[in-house]
Amino acid sequence: MYPYDGKQQSAVTGAGVDAATMFLAKVFNWMAIGLGLTGFTAFLVFNSTAAQQLIFGNRLFFYGLIFGELGMVIYLSARIEKISAQAATGLFLVYSILNGATLSAILLMYTATSVASTFFVAGGMFAVMAVYGTVTKKDLTGVGSFLFMGLVGMVIASVVNIFIGSSMVSWVVSAIGVLVFTGLTAYDVQKIQQIGGSGIMSGGEAAIRKGAIMGALALYLDFINLFLSLLRLMGDRR
Repeated sequence: MYPYDGKQQSAVTGAGVDAATMFLAKVFNWMAIGLGLTGFTAFLVFNSTAAQQLIFGNRLFFYGLIFGELGMVIYLSARIEKISAQAATGLFLVYSILNGATLSAILLMYTATSVASTFFVAGGMFAVMAVYGTVTKKDLTGVGSFLFMGLVGMVIASVVNIFIGSSMVSWVVSAIGVLVFTGLTAYDVQKIQQIGGSGIMSGGEAAIRKGAIMGALALYLDFINLFLSLLRLMGDRR
C-alpha cells in the first residue's frame, strides 16, 4: 500500500529519527482531515431527509457508492507512483466524504450515546497502539503478515455470512476485527515511521505528500474498521 517500500530501513536511527517524526506528523494530520470530513459528512446526511432518501432509498445508488469507494482505494494504492500528489490528495478527500455518506447509516442504526462512547474507546485503543508502534524496538513485519491473513479470513467469513445470516458468526467476525485492526495500527505506524526515516523527506514535496496520503489512508482504514467492529460488539441499537 505504501510507495517506496523497497527503500525503507529495518530501523529508524540517527538523523532519520527527526525525519521519521516529521513524516509521521504529516500522516496523522492527513488522517485527522480525512476523519473530520467523514464525520462532518455523516452528520450532514443524518440531518437531511433528502440525502437519506437518495443514499438509502435507492439500493443501486447505495451499492454504487460502496463499490466506488472500494475502487478508489484500489486505484489509489495501485497508481500512487503514477498519479500526481494533487490527484492522490483529491482522491483521499473524496473517499473520506463518500465514506461519511455511507457511514451515516450507523447514526440511524445506533444511539448517539453508544456511537460517541464507542468512538472514544476506539480512539483510546488506536492511540495506545500507535504509540506502541512508534516506540517498540520489535520488528512487527511478521505480525503484520499474520494479521493480514486474519483480515482475509474476516472478509471470507463476512461474505459467507451474507447468505447464512448467523448472529454468532457476525459477533465472532467483529471480535476478530477488533484484534486485527488494533494490531494493524501498531504495524502500520511502525511501517510509516520507517518510511519517514528512509529518505522520503528528501525526495521532494510530491513524494512526501503521496507517501503521507498513503500512510493516512492506511491509518484511516485501521481506525474506521476498529470503530465499526467495536460498535457491532458494544453498540446499542435504536
